[in-house]
Amino acid sequence: MRNLLLAILSVLFLVTGAFAGEKDKIKAGFVYVGPVGDHGWTYRHDIGRQDVEKHFGDRVETVYVENVPEGADAERVMTQMAMQGVDIIFATSFGYMEPVLNVAKKFPNVKFEHATGYKTAPNAANYGLKLYQARHIQGLIAGMMTKTNKICYVASYPIPEVIREINTYYLGAKKMNPDVELKITWVFTWYNPGKEADAAKAMIDQGCDMVAQHTDSPAPLIAAQEAGAHGFGQASDQIKFAPKAQLTATIDNWSPYYIAKVGALLDGTWETGTYFGDISECDATGCAVGMAPFTNLPQDVIDYVTDVRSQIAAGTYHAFTGPITDNEGKLQLADGVIADRAHIDSMMYYVEGIVGSIPK
Repeated sequence: MRNLLLAILSVLFLVTGAFAGEKDKIKAGFVYVGPVGDHGWTYRHDIGRQDVEKHFGDRVETVYVENVPEGADAERVMTQMAMQGVDIIFATSFGYMEPVLNVAKKFPNVKFEHATGYKTAPNAANYGLKLYQARHIQGLIAGMMTKTNKICYVASYPIPEVIREINTYYLGAKKMNPDVELKITWVFTWYNPGKEADAAKAMIDQGCDMVAQHTDSPAPLIAAQEAGAHGFGQASDQIKFAPKAQLTATIDNWSPYYIAKVGALLDGTWETGTYFGDISECDATGCAVGMAPFTNLPQDVIDYVTDVRSQIAAGTYHAFTGPITDNEGKLQLADGVIADRAHIDSMMYYVEGIVGSIPK
């Protein structure tokens, strides 16, 4: 009788788990806009994928496709993944947003996660990191360290994520150096080392001595070192490519989020929603918005930006605090107003002081 009762309870447990959506094993797919060896954006997402495998072992199988263009190709790749039994798909570029929503409608039992977007669906969440927090610190450093008062930025595509980092970088530099000028070159690519390097070299030739970038190879930083200038690593610590030039780097840490969402799917608690990782969120893998060690800097600069970083983490310092006026004279944030997520996600203006207009 006791054995029969145990058998019944065991069956009930399995059935209850099944109804709750618990899974013994899942397959997770990752769609990358660049190569896993870019040493930047895609490289860091793939570190997150590898950490998922390490964390869950045999319970999770991962697959990925790299160099997937935004648009129809992305939709095709995600459709193939869903048809091949992938349970959750992480689409890791802004231009994948509409393809994610299209494929999610066709496969309601598959979960979708879109990086850097702002739209959701019942089976599609979005996620991002407040990378502009680290970028602002880079700007503070650039403003303090420039000898020419000319700093520059290799920009990828004119989308809110890129615009807000250009703005926060400039605001940081301007705070420390009222005479600073920012030059921006748009390369219209996420990853093309040749174009990235050429853009950096051209601006260095025009007097830029601080190179920032929102592209994914270390080429601009290498160009800075070759010219005797300085710069910042993008998405990962790139100091091995330019040990004399890198001052710090933003480090994108996706591992905690990937582990959490895959774990939620395994235990049946996955939900749609939005996530915006903060510089204050740290665990054994590092902070969600990480920064490489401050190098090639005098101690007073290190002390200052270390203190600002602590203030940002504590929530007492916000780069996007009004009054902020755009470069056409329109008040974008009133005095004392802190930009909310909606404002940051839709930022398509240059702040006052940046010369030029955003490409259409």
